[in-house]
Amino acid sequence: MSGAPRLAAACALLTLPVLAAGCVERRIFITSEPAGALVQLNDVEVGRTPLEIDFEWHGVYDVLLTLEGHEPLRTTARADAPIYEWPGFDLVAAALPMTFRNHIHWRFELEPLDRDQDALLERARALRETLHEAHEPPSPDDAP
Repeated sequence: MSGAPRLAAACALLTLPVLAAGCVERRIFITSEPAGALVQLNDVEVGRTPLEIDFEWHGVYDVLLTLEGHEPLRTTARADAPIYEWPGFDLVAAALPMTFRNHIHWRFELEPLDRDQDALLERARALRETLHEAHEPPSPDDAP
């Protein structure tokens, strides 16, 4: 075998482990009851439930779900790293010729809006009274 074919064969053998190296598929599955809620993660709209999205970073996400006729739900949810993504272990996992799947499932319950108009109006009146009392200017008799 001459030099050029040997070099090509050596390059092929050296790139084979790189091509066969593993990777990680990271997905978050989000469901809600009832379905159809608009979802924002860290102030970015990502779709309506049920949905699945790819993610890159582990940690805590700010979650906002909105659906007409229901109270908006603002909360946080964690995407924890599995052991094969911890420092040190991740180097070994990346060298293995397989795909690791990190699937995280979040489920949220939305509360219906309070449709009692009389109660809503009463709360608004009480709030208005509280605000007026808190911000009344002093009377001229109270001046020094």
